[in-house]
Amino acid sequence: MTADKNRATAAALLPLVGGADNVTSVAHCMTRLRLGIRDRSLVQDAALMALPVVLGLVEDDTYQIVLGPGTVARVTPEFERLLAGSGDLAASPATSPADTQHIGDTPQEQITLRNRCRNKEDGSAPQAGPPNPAPQSTTPPTETTAAAADLATQGATLKARQKARNATPVKLFLRRVANIFVPLIPALIGCGVIAGLNGLLTNAGWLPALVPALTAIASGFMSLIAVFVGYNTAKEFGGTPVLGGAVAAVIVFPGIANVTAFGQKLAPGQGGVLGALAAALLAAQLEKRLRRRVPEALDVLLTPTLTVLLTGLVTVFGLMYAAGEVSLAIGTASNWLLAHGGALAGFLLGGLFLPLVMLGLHQALIPIHTTLIQQQGYTTLLPILAMAGAGQVGAALALYARLRRNHSIRTTIRSALPAGFLGVGEPLIYGVSLPLGRPFITACVGGAFGGGFVGLFNQLGDAVGSTAIGPSGLALFPLVKGNHALGTTITVYALGLLVGYAVGFAGTYLFGLSRQQRADLNTPHDTPRTRGEDETQGEGEADVPAPGTPRGGSPEARGPAFEGVG
Repeated sequence: MTADKNRATAAALLPLVGGADNVTSVAHCMTRLRLGIRDRSLVQDAALMALPVVLGLVEDDTYQIVLGPGTVARVTPEFERLLAGSGDLAASPATSPADTQHIGDTPQEQITLRNRCRNKEDGSAPQAGPPNPAPQSTTPPTETTAAAADLATQGATLKARQKARNATPVKLFLRRVANIFVPLIPALIGCGVIAGLNGLLTNAGWLPALVPALTAIASGFMSLIAVFVGYNTAKEFGGTPVLGGAVAAVIVFPGIANVTAFGQKLAPGQGGVLGALAAALLAAQLEKRLRRRVPEALDVLLTPTLTVLLTGLVTVFGLMYAAGEVSLAIGTASNWLLAHGGALAGFLLGGLFLPLVMLGLHQALIPIHTTLIQQQGYTTLLPILAMAGAGQVGAALALYARLRRNHSIRTTIRSALPAGFLGVGEPLIYGVSLPLGRPFITACVGGAFGGGFVGLFNQLGDAVGSTAIGPSGLALFPLVKGNHALGTTITVYALGLLVGYAVGFAGTYLFGLSRQQRADLNTPHDTPRTRGEDETQGEGEADVPAPGTPRGGSPEARGPAFEGVG
């Protein structure tokens, strides 16, 4: 997308969210433009979804417009310039430069990826102004488009119910923990890809003079990741970010090797990200209490000093040792699990990951992934968990093949499949498989078999890991790493995906829909037709809308085609 197109996109988005006066903050993650909105009623959802660049809408603590990776990083600065020109962004305290790189695609958000296959032939563009009711199609909605709308409604209901259940203190805390690590994903990905490239050069014996430099570039961030975790932790829990980074820096300071705790010499990095998280969390809580008690005249001197000193002592003589033992236990348990029960463990992890996502418990895995990456250079859990998305893709392909007469659901699946192949399976989950019931189960079975396949090779000694977290599906290939040749590791991961696709497809095609569901969802009722006409018309013709009819049917039928977690 060129700079002009980026500006045009930002200019098209701004009036549809109520104009500059309605925006209180701007941030972006890997795929979404995240906006603070003053008056939600001024946002025009239908008009936003009519824009080709908009892939979906997310509603949580912020209003989020899904633009996709790469695009969002280019559109956001243009959007901010428009706001700055209006004077609104500068007046908002919630839009610091750090905020623009804030949290990423956290789960348990309500995502609406509506059907984007709208009729573009009229050449109309969304206009600024108050929200208008969605125009009614002149063509009566068919039974099949109504079916897609029903699925969307069920998906929205399921998502709202699940979100309410997940609003528990423990799960909200896990979400905040996820918010600490998600901003680090771009650096993890970049350094991971460089590390993979460096490994190729090392194994091939090419450019030996460049290899040490690439090693420093790829390893520099990981050597200091504790500092970034501390900074983000303090920011997330209401402390001064730099103080969180300061106490976490103690963990990676080389001189810590001269300190003895519990009868043992400490090692730089001992405790890793878990120690940094605990230290910064303690610092944030201590700082807030000190600011309530220290006189204002002495606050600027005493509060930061006492925060760093007291928390630093607790970190050195307690947290580093304790967190180090926990981190070591995590690495040992992970390796033992996959070495002795890899196939079964992979089967369970791949099959149960999506239910864990729905319960909000998967966020507890993020610090575990990061700990494994810090210890081993890669996490062996992520490639197994990625198989859950493969099962969803296989299930969606089966439904696409089964429901050949249901144009609306097929269009919904077509819109979501590209993201599904790249590991973003939530649109398919809440828009298609979960509302139908059985397809969600058969998709999980596909993920289980894919995870079992990858886990089996881990058990046989061919570890398959990822050097970063975030990407999944096909997008994970550049980050794949293991304990054997790269070609072997990539082959195992690719075969695992194929197993997930195939089992998800076969299970859903054979068992995903009851006979009654197939009859209800696969019978067009838009025009009366005799038995002879039904027999002579090809199935492909049923997918072609009448001339002048919007491809997705009525706006109501296109409603929330995808409801899922971000």
